[in-house]
Amino acid sequence: MENYFLSKIALTNFRNLNNDVVSFKKGINCIFGNNGNGKTNLLEAIYYLSHRKSFKKNISFQQLINVECETPEITFLSVFSNHKNESLSYSGKLNNLGSTWYLDNKQTRKKLETKSVFINPFDSFLFHTNTTFRRTWFDQHFSLLDKEYKRALKDLNAALRFRNQLLSKKPYDFENQILANDHRYCELNLFVLQKRHYLLNQLNEYLSGIFKEIFDESHSLKLEIDSKCSGLNVLEMQNKLKEKLEKDKIIGHSNLGVHRDEYLFNFDGFNSFEFCSLGQQKMSFLSLLFAYIELFRYKFKTYPIVLIDDVSGELDRSRWNNLIAFLKNKEFQVFITTANENFKKELEKIEEAQKIFITDGAVEIS
Repeated sequence: MENYFLSKIALTNFRNLNNDVVSFKKGINCIFGNNGNGKTNLLEAIYYLSHRKSFKKNISFQQLINVECETPEITFLSVFSNHKNESLSYSGKLNNLGSTWYLDNKQTRKKLETKSVFINPFDSFLFHTNTTFRRTWFDQHFSLLDKEYKRALKDLNAALRFRNQLLSKKPYDFENQILANDHRYCELNLFVLQKRHYLLNQLNEYLSGIFKEIFDESHSLKLEIDSKCSGLNVLEMQNKLKEKLEKDKIIGHSNLGVHRDEYLFNFDGFNSFEFCSLGQQKMSFLSLLFAYIELFRYKFKTYPIVLIDDVSGELDRSRWNNLIAFLKNKEFQVFITTANENFKKELEKIEEAQKIFITDGAVEIS
């Protein structure tokens, strides 16, 4: 992946944002404005460029398009640049029927190689309280890091859906169909679990150091996974599935598999979900996000674009300054929003940063 950063963007009919051409810097880009004026919408547009979807769940075209638009179409125009002063254009059109994308004016089906990571501190609560959210979070982020994981997870989900359909609908000869497909189902489960262990171990190499660097505190952070499939080989898992088949038939779905895995986040040896304060949980979650960004760089030799949606309410003033110092020392392009006047004053002290102001969807550069 080439080390490109977003240098310009222009949007038409995307939420409440005006059709302004906005220029960005390679380093820190600070986005200011009152709540409800469009700061997060700009982050969402940048995320959409690299992923062709929103970071928000189940968002339809009707929710993205400006309610006052004359033409039912959203357009993205952008320019990406690198340290060699080379540039490429990336544009797209989005409507009710789908989307069309162009790289240097040539239609392309491939997604942009320059990825972005969205940091929303409010996700910390869901991460620490919702098992399904944790599994989904890791699946999405691991899929960006590892194509084999993404492919195997897709195949596993298809195999799980097929197995569950047989269990719930119980068509003719469904038990033999289940037994015939369980070997492949087990192979996929154990491969995905192996990948999860591997990627968690890689994340763990960065976690405690990142926490120390940002928050100036020494704590031991470690991610683990609790899986009923751990330690099993394919044959052993098949036998367990046979033992559980009668129960699975009654409940109508598969009870054994890595779709039931539990991720654990240990803080000084204690389960952070149960024993940490809200402040420690928020700091741990931010450390996880930045550890992921460092692992991303290790994997692809380049950083993703980092999108940070107002962390001012999650950190005290001293930790604001630690975070700013951390961002200044990194090589990634970062977009950080705030509506907090005190945090805004701290961000405005960053001389080399681009200052962007949004008022009712209108974007201005300071």
